[in-house]
Amino acid sequence: MTQPWIYRTYAGYATPRVTNERFRANLAKGQTGLSVAFDLPTQCGYDADHPMSAGEVGRVGVPIGHLGDMTALLDGIPLAGMNTSMTINATAVWLLALYVAVAEDQGAGRDALAGTTQNDILKEYLSRGTYVFPPEPSLRLTTDLIAWTVREVPRWNPINVCSYHLQEAGADPVLEVAYTLANAAAVLDAARAKVAPGDFPAVVGRISFFCNAGIRFVEELCKMRAFVDLWDRLARERYGVEDPALRRFRYGVQVNSLGLTAVQPENNVHRILIEMLAVALSKDARARAVQLPAWNEAMGLPRAWDQQWSLRAQQILAEETDLLEHEDLFEGSRVVAARTAEIAEAAWSELDTVLDMGGSVEALGYMKERLVAAHAERLRAVETGERAVVGVNRYVETEPSPLVEGLGEGSAFERIDPEAEREQVESLERWRSGRDGVAVGQALEALKRAAASDDNLVPVSIEAARAGVTTGEWAGALREVFGEFRAPTGVSGRAHVGDGQRGLTTARERVVAAAGRLGASKVRMLVAKPGLDGHSNAAEQVAVRARDAGFEVIYQGIRLTPEQIARAAVEEDVHVIGLSVLSGAHNLLVPQVLDRLREEGVDPSRVPVVLGGVIPGQDAEKLRELGVARVYTPVEHDLTAMIAEIADLVAP
Repeated sequence: MTQPWIYRTYAGYATPRVTNERFRANLAKGQTGLSVAFDLPTQCGYDADHPMSAGEVGRVGVPIGHLGDMTALLDGIPLAGMNTSMTINATAVWLLALYVAVAEDQGAGRDALAGTTQNDILKEYLSRGTYVFPPEPSLRLTTDLIAWTVREVPRWNPINVCSYHLQEAGADPVLEVAYTLANAAAVLDAARAKVAPGDFPAVVGRISFFCNAGIRFVEELCKMRAFVDLWDRLARERYGVEDPALRRFRYGVQVNSLGLTAVQPENNVHRILIEMLAVALSKDARARAVQLPAWNEAMGLPRAWDQQWSLRAQQILAEETDLLEHEDLFEGSRVVAARTAEIAEAAWSELDTVLDMGGSVEALGYMKERLVAAHAERLRAVETGERAVVGVNRYVETEPSPLVEGLGEGSAFERIDPEAEREQVESLERWRSGRDGVAVGQALEALKRAAASDDNLVPVSIEAARAGVTTGEWAGALREVFGEFRAPTGVSGRAHVGDGQRGLTTARERVVAAAGRLGASKVRMLVAKPGLDGHSNAAEQVAVRARDAGFEVIYQGIRLTPEQIARAAVEEDVHVIGLSVLSGAHNLLVPQVLDRLREEGVDPSRVPVVLGGVIPGQDAEKLRELGVARVYTPVEHDLTAMIAEIADLVAP
């Protein structure tokens, strides 16, 4: 009988202490590996007391500011016997350095450590937005970690090339396969110079993947089989790897969160189970680790019980059914073979296009435009009903859900105590006051010297961790050497919904009417993302749809300060401002934006401010009282209707 995959749940909350309690509780329930979610300041290289971190500490993951935090996170968990996945990219070298230091303090040898650092920076420029440095030095960090782990930590997967967020950003199976393989090729091309030629096949064999599975079951199953075939082909043809074992496509998966709905959220249980089947039924392309979202993730952070429910789904499939007792169920299926070949052929062609452009770094703008356009098409199909979403555009009649009704505001998901941020800042201050400042300064200077040379940055990062350096100090030292970067937005090119989109003609008429009320040729709309939240998919689609409806759109990308947003509103002389906050930091960031706008002479009663995000009802009411004109949440799905409504808010 085949052994089951690693059972994981994705977790990170509030503080290292609180997250450690959740980890140990989940392990006691039968979870067999850890999957660590880090908060946005940690992912983006800021300490908890940095101005950019305000409102974001502990929101979407655990804050890790220094070695003491990592020690508290892993307290009581023997790392020599654990398999740990860390969803970390720009700061992956730093977080692995902290992890190795904690393991060694526990007495665990490096050869005993097993797990994965996601460490796929290229997809951050295309989808998730937690990049820090420009692409070239970022690739250097990625490949330094790969080269070091191959030598020092033989059971560690140094990179999970990540298709998950590409699908979340709009990729269909063809684009998902093609761009994931293109990103893997860019990493391997850069890594080849850092290892001896005889060791390079082993580097190829250490590449793993983190994939997504959507609701179109047959298509997703075939997509994973296409991944298996094309990775084997790429490793053999481009890199000359002869050993089939080193060409094996090894992947973990979290099934799709994009398709989860806030309306009739109980339906998400069925979606999650069907999506898991696509990566579990096919033995020749089966996931090696699975983590499932919870039924209520479209509403907020899942509670412990919600995560337990998702974990039980994995355990029932693996241990109650007879799935693992059989060979590949789809071997010889003509339907599966034909669809797999179709996806593989189209994906290989798109991969060739990217490689002909010089690879993923050179093709970032092209790839981003393709993803934004594909996402726009998906939204169009949902809005027109061409793509069915039960409970949203079909079968919308519903009984009250006992899972959410009568529980009180916010009781159907986890809420982070605002005191957690204060606790983390105070902990950081204690850490700084108790360390050797001279040793910290020397470690940071050594880090900068290494960054300015060709030295591998992992050993010097481990020394910095032991000296007491913080996350923000580590990243700040590298910013001094590497600089920073703003990725392409993808909204200025091919993305549009076309004249056939339902309601677009009416929306255009209402935009023209708004321009008439203003006495202007165009209504100018600023779309902005304050704070560290890099999930820009929604903001990009608002920008695309508003532009198609006749707005003049100003969209400057992610990670803006309230001051930058207010200055842009003045300099561009905009008529309406759209803010997007998905991280849960809206209660702090949105009032700051409103205050800065007023300081700049922009009156929200004349220049309406609208907000989109995962915003609980009680928070939305408070923000409206402060001056927000309209709040949009995942319950609302007709983007064209929203754009028309925004036009009506202008100069009423």
